[in-house]
Formats: sequence, C-alpha cells, structure tokens
Amino acid sequence: MTKLSVNINKFATLRNSRGGNNPDVVKAAVDAQRFGADGITVHPRPDERHIRYRDVYDIKKIIITEFNIEGNCQEQKFVDLVLKTKPDQVTLVPDALDQITSNHGWDTLKHADYLREIIAVFKKAGIRVSIFIDPIEKMVEAAALTGTDRVELYTEGYASAFHQHKETAVLPYINAAKKARALGLGVNAGHDLDLDNLGYFSRSIPEIDEVSIGHALISDALYLGFENAIQLYKRQLNGN
Repeated sequence: MTKLSVNINKFATLRNSRGGNNPDVVKAAVDAQRFGADGITVHPRPDERHIRYRDVYDIKKIIITEFNIEGNCQEQKFVDLVLKTKPDQVTLVPDALDQITSNHGWDTLKHADYLREIIAVFKKAGIRVSIFIDPIEKMVEAAALTGTDRVELYTEGYASAFHQHKETAVLPYINAAKKARALGLGVNAGHDLDLDNLGYFSRSIPEIDEVSIGHALISDALYLGFENAIQLYKRQLNGN
C-alpha cells in the first residue's frame, strides 16, 4: 500500500505572512498524523520563506509518524539540520537558491561522485536517503550506483499532461519505477499530484512506496477540511 506523506510547508507560508504563530505548524504536523497521514514532509529553504529551521527541530520532538526532510544538500546548513534532527528519511533535491518550487531532478550521471559522497554521510547517521529525479531510466540506473535507498520521481510532467493523454503521461513513470525496483531501489513520487490525477497514477504504478503531497492537499483542505482532505487522498491511493 502506497503511503501518504503530507507536506505542511503551506501552513508555514500562511503563518509567515502575518507573523506570530497562527496557524501553528507543529500542531499541523500533529493533526496530520492524527487524521491518518503516514508521514510528515517539510522542505526548509535557506531564506526560510515557509518552514523555518526551528520548526524542524520542534516537529521532530513531537511527532511519532515518519518524518521526511526535503532540501538542497549543497547547503551546509541543510546538511547540519538533517544530521542533528535525524529524520526517518532525507530527500535530496537540486534546488537553486531562488527557486519558487522544485522543477527538476538530479542529473545522477553528472553528479554521481557528489551524490555518492553526500549520501554516505546521511546513511552513516542511520538516515534513509531518497534522491529527486526525473522519470528517465538512465537516471534511475545511475542513481542505483550512488548508494541511495530510494528515488523520488518528479511528477510535474505527468500532472501537466494528465488531462490530455493520461496513458502517455504515466508511461515514463511506469518504466522508471519498474527499473528502480529491479535495481533494488524504493520508489517515492511527488509534485503536482492531486485528487484528479493521483488515483490513476497509483493504480498504474504499484511499485510506489510513498507519495509526498502538499500544495494541492492543503488547497483542498481550505474547502474540504484538513482531516477530510487527508482521507480523500488516502482513498485515491488505496483505490477506493
């Protein structure tokens, strides 16, 4: 069964827009796990425009479900944060400093040596490592040589093309997931997955271990309620 990790960055974005602590990001993490989320994801960036580094420490102290920290491992501050908090999983994303959101995966051929080195650092600390990649089989093959435990397939391409031709849109992800599994890698997925496209994606790719969803789920929660939104996304994953 594919797990749902809820990215709570948007709670922090709303909080930061007014200052203070409303909404309470730590409470959002606790509520997400209480409402059925299988994991909590945060993606701190150097400018702390949403999740702050302090949030990560506070969340880690209190949640009992899986904790996944995404971010740019080329930032030493991020590496130090992960090593100090020791989440269940770290997802390595090749973000530039000024990116609004993640928009590409690692070139696991070009950056193979670097990835091997940094992945070894996290694995030595007992942290499961996933690396963010595009659904390209040669990138999966190169990822398997870095020592990573999992890959996370960047799903914006699938989401963008879903309503035009979903069978064609999902095919690269099917092939990439099968290749990853054959090479002994776990498979995660995320970016622009929502209630319209998630069910078909999940049914088409049984190899997916976990999806990380934030923006769409939190947007739906504004209308549907946080608990109801989480349950609706889980139903899509479970084929209900």
